[in-house]
Amino acid sequence: MTNDYLSKAKVLIVDDEPANVRLLERILALAGCHQVRCTTDPRQALPLFLEVEPDIVLLDLNMPYLNGFTVLEQLKAAISLEDYLPILILTADITVETKRKALTSGAKDFLTKPLDHAEVVLRIQNLIENRFLRQSMQRHNLDLERQVRERTGQLEDTLHELRTTQEQIVKQERLRALGMMAGGIAHDFNNALTMMLGYGELLHPWLEQNGSKREITYLDHIVSAAQDASHVVSRLREFYRPAEDNEIRLPVDLNEVVERVISLTSPKWKGKSRAAGVQIEVVSNLDKVPPVAGNAAELREVLTNLIFNAVDAMPQGGTITLSTTSDVDSAAVTITDTGIGMTPEERERCLEPFFTTKGEHGTGLGLSVVYGIVQRHKGAIEITSEKNAGTTFAIRFPATAEVEAAVKPQIARLDRTLRVLVVDDQEVICELIAEYMHGDGHSTACAYRGDEALKLFQKGTFDLVITDQAMPVMNGSQLAVAVKQHAPEIPVILLTGFGDEMLALGGRPPGVDLVLGKPISHAELRQAVYQAFTASKKLASVA
Repeated sequence: MTNDYLSKAKVLIVDDEPANVRLLERILALAGCHQVRCTTDPRQALPLFLEVEPDIVLLDLNMPYLNGFTVLEQLKAAISLEDYLPILILTADITVETKRKALTSGAKDFLTKPLDHAEVVLRIQNLIENRFLRQSMQRHNLDLERQVRERTGQLEDTLHELRTTQEQIVKQERLRALGMMAGGIAHDFNNALTMMLGYGELLHPWLEQNGSKREITYLDHIVSAAQDASHVVSRLREFYRPAEDNEIRLPVDLNEVVERVISLTSPKWKGKSRAAGVQIEVVSNLDKVPPVAGNAAELREVLTNLIFNAVDAMPQGGTITLSTTSDVDSAAVTITDTGIGMTPEERERCLEPFFTTKGEHGTGLGLSVVYGIVQRHKGAIEITSEKNAGTTFAIRFPATAEVEAAVKPQIARLDRTLRVLVVDDQEVICELIAEYMHGDGHSTACAYRGDEALKLFQKGTFDLVITDQAMPVMNGSQLAVAVKQHAPEIPVILLTGFGDEMLALGGRPPGVDLVLGKPISHAELRQAVYQAFTASKKLASVA
């Protein structure tokens, strides 16, 4: 093993005595070391060292021009801290002071002149073996460090994937929890909206005869806001049922959407802000733009969310500017505020569900809803924002062709009057549906529980049953089954705030001829009654 080290080693000899140089060359050659370079001029020591890159240096101390200590300092400056290079001193001066000075200057061992053959070989062998072992250990350490870096990188990647997966699971669980609540929330809101829209619809003809234009405008705003709220509630179904790709989109005028949203949101940016001592101005710059294919209520929701966000971003007041522009095949709406702006990280993540910069005051859902609506409309969002320099949302939609206003189809009416049993545990809704039926010339009886309705049905004569689903003692589905057992030919309409969810989870329950969701207009209910009653009669005639 040692001879292998000697055969591989490169040796540099620096001694001004040619005889000493020749002697060392012979000793090394006999030991199997043949890669030897020599110089008798100490001034050539450093250049040769840099050229040869030796594994060991044999250095005389007493030389002309440069003594061995000066050469030691030169070599020490040229050797890296990580490199172990043995320097073997050749000297006849064996005083303690000389040895101390040489060792301090970087020497590793000494050979005393006159040289002993065996001692020369052993000392050189030991020093070279030590160097090669150190180099091997360094290579091994470097390899271990590389493996550790690679493994650390793999672990970091795995940890990142685990964190990403964990975040996704948390989001999925939160969405699942929202989905579980969505049906109940939709039901409660739909009941409230049924009353707002229904009685608003009944009030409108009276105001047209007896009210002022301002009162009619106020009612129109209330009904419009309630209709938009109805669309928002209907989209809660996306927590338990994805949006349908084939949903019908109609041409929408973005300018009308902007103007309506500015009016509908004024209580937020004008009234509420001024009450808090904050001045916010909303400016519109509207160009002539082509219509876009979409859902007007959803587009209003997009702008409403963005305006509310802009107001929240301007606690000291400022300006919100809404602009519309167009090019050959698209129309765009831009919302710019002079608020606090966002950092690059906030701008990058602001469309993610549950990401919020509002702390406990924010849900992190507003902008993700905006993004979802824009995606469904085949649109694109571009966000420009800097901290303390405001934010701009530029939203572009594909343009669509203008179409003539469609003539509303005439809703078919029954050629006879019906005796209708109306069932709902909310008395106000029950009375509203009864008013709808009275408006079409039908007579009604109302019940506020399923079991009470069944008793009325069994005692009386009814042509149609309209029932809610969620009621105490006996729900609407159970009532429908009981009605069909008593009179299979009588149609049953299930009118419920769970309508969308029930259809998503499996269609009509047994005994139910038609499922309708709340809120519902008079015209929609009239059409449903015609559909359910005529379908029931056709089936009866076939039977």
